[in-house]
Amino acid sequence: MYKRRRQMALVFLLLMTVVLVAGCSPNMKPITEQDRAQAGIWDKFLVIPMSDMLDWFKDVLGNYGLSILVVTLIVRVIIAPLYWKQIKSMEALKKLQPKIKKLQEKYKNNPQQMQQEMLKLYQMHGYNPASGCLPMLIQFPILIAFYQAIVRNPHIADANFLYLQLGKPDPYFILPLLAALTTFLQFIVSTSVADNPQQAQMNKVMMWVFPVMIFVLAYNFASALSLYWVYGNVIYILQYLLVFNPLKRKLAQEGTIH
Repeated sequence: MYKRRRQMALVFLLLMTVVLVAGCSPNMKPITEQDRAQAGIWDKFLVIPMSDMLDWFKDVLGNYGLSILVVTLIVRVIIAPLYWKQIKSMEALKKLQPKIKKLQEKYKNNPQQMQQEMLKLYQMHGYNPASGCLPMLIQFPILIAFYQAIVRNPHIADANFLYLQLGKPDPYFILPLLAALTTFLQFIVSTSVADNPQQAQMNKVMMWVFPVMIFVLAYNFASALSLYWVYGNVIYILQYLLVFNPLKRKLAQEGTIH
């Protein structure tokens, strides 16, 4: 339960970081040749390569809407092993819950000893509590860089895809609604039923809070970023249903947690 709370707090903090860094960065001017020559680590290895990738796929596919889809697919494939590691970590924690509860009951008056015994239990079973946060820690810098690549791309701001001008928010709320809906569906598909009533209640709250937050962000941000969210959510849902969930069932049948 406490691990889940820490994860949710981390997600909320990172979402706020996205808003602050993406919206308040002092350098949101279009990328120039001078920027390329004087780029720091952030621009050189993340923002500019993503912007160039968007341009390259646009030239191949004919528009930036499809280019964003391909780049999103590439990002999701790259971080898929990290998501699988997170899922395995959560399954491992579920299998350890009976032993954790016994330790909590046994050492309820000695929190320090309880922590030591729980660390021993984790080490014995090869469980790393920090592994569940790794995909989030990697995804959010990518999201921030991707947002900046869109905003600072000198060509994309005026580009069109369907009825959208990709450099501006969706005027008809369709993308924000789709982003919120697919975020909700992602929670439905990937969130396991919790045995703990408090954790179940927390899951329920987050299932509604996150779509609302995504709607607000998508309403205010460029449509290109909203497309990224919609594409990313749909791709993850398909990954989970077609790849992660079958692997998770196989893992449960094997009875292993390593």
